[in-house]
Amino acid sequence: MSKPFQFKQFTIHQDQCAMKVGTDGVLLGAWTSLDHQPETILDVGAGTGLIALQLAQRSVAETIDAIELDEAAYEQCVANFEGSPWADRLFCYHAGFDEFVDEIEDKYDLIVSNPPFYAEEMGSGDSLRDQARQNSSLPFDELLKGVSGLLSEGGLFSVIIPYKEERGFVELAAASGLYLNRITRVKGNPNVEYKRSLMEFGFSKTVIEESELTIERERHQYTEEYIKLTEAFYLKM
Repeated sequence: MSKPFQFKQFTIHQDQCAMKVGTDGVLLGAWTSLDHQPETILDVGAGTGLIALQLAQRSVAETIDAIELDEAAYEQCVANFEGSPWADRLFCYHAGFDEFVDEIEDKYDLIVSNPPFYAEEMGSGDSLRDQARQNSSLPFDELLKGVSGLLSEGGLFSVIIPYKEERGFVELAAASGLYLNRITRVKGNPNVEYKRSLMEFGFSKTVIEESELTIERERHQYTEEYIKLTEAFYLKM
Protein backbone atom coordinates (compact mmCIF):
# COMPACT_ATOMS: atom_id res chain seq x y z
CA MET A 1 0.00 0.00 0.00
CA SER A 2 1.64 3.27 -0.96
CA LYS A 3 1.28 6.09 1.53
CA PRO A 4 -0.31 9.42 0.63
CA PHE A 5 2.25 11.99 -0.50
CA GLN A 6 1.99 15.12 1.59
CA PHE A 7 2.83 18.43 -0.06
CA LYS A 8 2.75 21.82 1.66
CA GLN A 9 -0.75 22.76 0.53
CA PHE A 10 -2.32 19.49 -0.63
CA THR A 11 -2.14 15.70 -0.27
CA ILE A 12 -1.88 13.13 -3.06
CA HIS A 13 -3.45 9.73 -2.40
CA GLN A 14 -1.85 7.32 -4.87
CA ASP A 15 -2.67 3.75 -3.82
CA GLN A 16 -4.95 3.28 -6.90
CA CYS A 17 -2.47 4.77 -9.38
CA ALA A 18 0.08 2.86 -11.42
CA MET A 19 2.25 5.95 -11.79
CA LYS A 20 3.14 7.35 -8.37
CA VAL A 21 4.20 10.88 -7.52
CA GLY A 22 7.60 11.37 -9.11
CA THR A 23 10.18 14.05 -9.71
CA ASP A 24 9.09 14.50 -13.35
CA GLY A 25 5.60 15.61 -12.45
CA VAL A 26 6.70 17.90 -9.63
CA LEU A 27 9.30 19.49 -11.93
CA LEU A 28 6.77 20.13 -14.70
CA GLY A 29 4.17 21.56 -12.32
CA ALA A 30 6.76 23.91 -10.82
CA TRP A 31 8.59 24.85 -14.06
CA THR A 32 5.58 25.57 -16.29
CA SER A 33 5.29 29.29 -17.00
CA LEU A 34 2.21 31.19 -15.84
CA ASP A 35 3.53 34.56 -17.03
CA HIS A 36 0.82 34.78 -19.68
CA GLN A 37 -1.78 34.43 -16.87
CA PRO A 38 -3.83 31.55 -18.30
CA GLU A 39 -7.51 31.49 -17.39
CA THR A 40 -8.02 27.95 -18.64
CA ILE A 41 -5.62 25.05 -18.09
CA LEU A 42 -5.69 21.42 -19.26
CA ASP A 43 -3.59 18.54 -17.88
CA VAL A 44 -3.40 15.64 -20.37
CA GLY A 45 -2.94 12.24 -18.71
CA ALA A 46 -3.45 13.53 -15.19
CA GLY A 47 -2.61 10.40 -13.18
CA THR A 48 -2.94 11.36 -9.51
CA GLY A 49 -3.80 14.96 -10.45
CA LEU A 50 -0.47 16.23 -9.11
CA ILE A 51 0.39 18.71 -11.88
CA ALA A 52 -3.13 20.18 -12.04
CA LEU A 53 -3.02 20.67 -8.26
CA GLN A 54 0.38 22.39 -8.45
CA LEU A 55 -1.00 24.74 -11.11
CA ALA A 56 -4.09 25.41 -8.98
CA GLN A 57 -1.78 26.37 -6.12
CA ARG A 58 0.36 28.61 -8.35
CA SER A 59 -2.31 30.31 -10.48
CA VAL A 60 -5.65 32.07 -10.35
CA ALA A 61 -6.95 30.19 -13.40
CA GLU A 62 -10.69 29.69 -13.09
CA THR A 63 -10.83 26.46 -15.05
CA ILE A 64 -8.32 23.66 -14.53
CA ASP A 65 -9.38 20.54 -16.39
CA ALA A 66 -7.67 17.18 -16.46
CA ILE A 67 -8.12 14.05 -18.57
CA GLU A 68 -7.32 10.53 -17.40
CA LEU A 69 -8.07 7.33 -19.30
CA ASP A 70 -7.32 4.71 -16.63
CA GLU A 71 -10.40 4.25 -14.44
CA ALA A 72 -8.65 3.72 -11.10
CA ALA A 73 -6.33 6.68 -11.70
CA TYR A 74 -9.30 8.81 -12.76
CA GLU A 75 -11.17 8.03 -9.53
CA GLN A 76 -8.07 8.79 -7.49
CA CYS A 77 -7.53 12.07 -9.33
CA VAL A 78 -11.13 13.14 -8.63
CA ALA A 79 -10.70 12.31 -4.93
CA ASN A 80 -7.43 14.27 -4.77
CA PHE A 81 -9.10 17.25 -6.46
CA GLU A 82 -12.07 17.10 -4.08
CA GLY A 83 -9.80 16.92 -1.05
CA SER A 84 -7.81 20.00 -2.09
CA PRO A 85 -8.36 23.69 -1.27
CA TRP A 86 -9.15 24.37 -4.97
CA ALA A 87 -11.88 21.77 -5.57
CA ASP A 88 -14.20 24.34 -7.18
CA ARG A 89 -11.65 25.08 -9.97
CA LEU A 90 -10.57 21.51 -10.75
CA PHE A 91 -12.39 18.98 -12.93
CA CYS A 92 -11.28 15.61 -14.27
CA TYR A 93 -12.71 13.93 -17.40
CA HIS A 94 -12.61 10.16 -17.72
CA ALA A 95 -11.68 9.91 -21.40
CA GLY A 96 -9.03 9.16 -23.96
CA PHE A 97 -7.33 12.22 -25.44
CA ASP A 98 -8.55 11.54 -28.99
CA GLU A 99 -12.24 11.45 -27.97
CA PHE A 100 -11.76 14.51 -25.76
CA VAL A 101 -10.23 16.47 -28.67
CA ASP A 102 -13.17 15.51 -30.90
CA GLU A 103 -15.83 16.58 -28.40
CA ILE A 104 -14.46 19.71 -26.72
CA GLU A 105 -15.11 23.06 -28.36
CA ASP A 106 -13.21 25.14 -25.81
CA LYS A 107 -9.65 26.34 -26.17
CA TYR A 108 -7.11 26.30 -23.35
CA ASP A 109 -4.53 29.00 -22.55
CA LEU A 110 -2.18 26.43 -21.06
CA ILE A 111 -1.89 22.71 -21.73
CA VAL A 112 0.50 20.53 -19.72
CA SER A 113 1.43 16.89 -20.06
CA ASN A 114 3.78 14.41 -18.43
CA PRO A 115 3.08 11.87 -21.16
CA PRO A 116 3.73 8.12 -21.01
CA PHE A 117 7.06 7.66 -22.71
CA TYR A 118 8.78 4.40 -22.99
CA ALA A 119 8.31 3.75 -26.67
CA GLU A 120 10.49 0.67 -26.43
CA GLU A 121 8.70 -2.40 -25.07
CA MET A 122 9.62 -2.67 -21.46
CA GLY A 123 8.27 -4.89 -18.75
CA SER A 124 8.56 -4.14 -15.06
CA GLY A 125 6.21 -7.04 -14.31
CA ASP A 126 3.52 -4.52 -13.33
CA SER A 127 1.21 -4.29 -16.32
CA LEU A 128 -0.66 -1.17 -15.16
CA ARG A 129 2.58 0.68 -14.56
CA ASP A 130 3.91 -0.44 -17.93
CA GLN A 131 0.75 0.73 -19.65
CA ALA A 132 1.02 4.09 -17.91
CA ARG A 133 4.58 4.40 -19.23
CA GLN A 134 4.06 3.09 -22.77
CA ASN A 135 3.60 5.86 -25.24
CA SER A 136 1.58 3.53 -27.43
CA SER A 137 -1.42 4.62 -25.31
CA LEU A 138 -0.75 8.24 -26.34
CA PRO A 139 1.83 8.57 -29.11
CA PHE A 140 3.67 11.89 -29.26
CA ASP A 141 2.26 12.80 -32.69
CA GLU A 142 -1.31 12.25 -31.46
CA LEU A 143 -0.59 14.31 -28.35
CA LEU A 144 0.83 17.21 -30.38
CA LYS A 145 -1.93 17.15 -32.97
CA GLY A 146 -4.55 17.28 -30.22
CA VAL A 147 -2.74 20.05 -28.37
CA SER A 148 -2.54 22.22 -31.48
CA GLY A 149 -6.32 21.86 -31.86
CA LEU A 150 -7.10 22.75 -28.24
CA LEU A 151 -4.58 25.53 -27.58
CA SER A 152 -5.74 29.16 -27.66
CA GLU A 153 -3.94 31.55 -30.01
CA GLY A 154 -1.50 32.94 -27.44
CA GLY A 155 -1.50 29.74 -25.41
CA LEU A 156 1.44 27.61 -24.26
CA PHE A 157 2.04 23.88 -24.15
CA SER A 158 4.39 22.57 -21.49
CA VAL A 159 5.73 19.00 -21.41
CA ILE A 160 8.47 16.79 -19.94
CA ILE A 161 10.02 14.05 -22.08
CA PRO A 162 13.19 11.94 -22.14
CA TYR A 163 16.19 14.00 -23.29
CA LYS A 164 16.93 11.47 -26.03
CA GLU A 165 13.49 12.10 -27.58
CA GLU A 166 13.95 15.86 -27.68
CA ARG A 167 14.90 16.42 -31.31
CA GLY A 168 12.21 14.16 -32.73
CA PHE A 169 9.60 15.79 -30.50
CA VAL A 170 10.53 19.28 -31.70
CA GLU A 171 10.16 18.13 -35.33
CA LEU A 172 6.77 16.52 -34.65
CA ALA A 173 5.64 19.68 -32.86
CA ALA A 174 6.61 21.88 -35.81
CA ALA A 175 4.55 19.62 -38.08
CA SER A 176 1.54 20.56 -35.90
CA GLY A 177 2.42 24.28 -35.99
CA LEU A 178 3.93 24.34 -32.49
CA TYR A 179 7.35 25.89 -31.95
CA LEU A 180 9.79 25.53 -29.08
CA ASN A 181 10.00 28.69 -26.91
CA ARG A 182 11.85 27.48 -23.86
CA ILE A 183 13.75 24.37 -22.77
CA THR A 184 15.44 23.21 -19.58
CA ARG A 185 17.55 20.06 -19.73
CA VAL A 186 17.59 18.12 -16.48
CA LYS A 187 20.22 15.85 -14.98
CA GLY A 188 20.24 14.01 -11.66
CA ASN A 189 23.72 15.11 -10.59
CA PRO A 190 26.73 16.87 -12.16
CA ASN A 191 28.40 13.62 -13.28
CA VAL A 192 25.62 12.09 -15.35
CA GLU A 193 24.08 12.73 -18.77
CA TYR A 194 20.90 14.75 -19.23
CA LYS A 195 17.87 12.59 -18.50
CA ARG A 196 14.82 14.79 -19.16
CA SER A 197 13.85 17.85 -21.18
CA LEU A 198 11.28 20.33 -19.89
CA MET A 199 9.87 22.06 -22.98
CA GLU A 200 7.45 24.88 -23.70
CA PHE A 201 5.80 25.40 -27.11
CA GLY A 202 3.61 28.06 -28.67
CA PHE A 203 2.24 28.96 -32.10
CA SER A 204 4.82 31.66 -32.78
CA LYS A 205 8.52 31.22 -33.44
CA THR A 206 10.68 32.99 -30.87
CA VAL A 207 14.29 32.96 -29.79
CA ILE A 208 14.56 29.75 -27.78
CA GLU A 209 15.41 30.26 -24.12
CA GLU A 210 17.72 27.41 -23.04
CA SER A 211 18.87 26.40 -19.57
CA GLU A 212 19.84 23.38 -17.54
CA LEU A 213 18.93 22.08 -14.11
CA THR A 214 20.86 19.68 -11.89
CA ILE A 215 18.80 18.11 -9.10
CA GLU A 216 21.47 16.98 -6.63
CA ARG A 217 25.08 17.98 -6.03
CA GLU A 218 25.50 14.60 -4.35
CA ARG A 219 23.11 12.09 -2.77
CA HIS A 220 20.35 14.03 -0.93
CA GLN A 221 22.27 17.32 -1.28
CA TYR A 222 19.90 19.30 -3.49
CA THR A 223 21.10 22.18 -5.65
CA GLU A 224 19.96 25.74 -4.96
CA GLU A 225 18.11 25.87 -8.30
CA TYR A 226 16.16 22.70 -7.57
CA ILE A 227 15.23 23.87 -4.06
CA LYS A 228 14.14 27.24 -5.38
CA LEU A 229 11.98 25.61 -8.06
CA THR A 230 10.24 23.09 -5.80
CA GLU A 231 10.21 24.60 -2.30
CA ALA A 232 6.64 25.86 -2.66
CA PHE A 233 5.57 22.21 -2.78
CA TYR A 234 7.90 19.83 -0.93
CA LEU A 235 7.54 19.79 2.86
CA LYS A 236 11.25 19.15 3.39
CA MET A 237 12.50 22.00 1.21
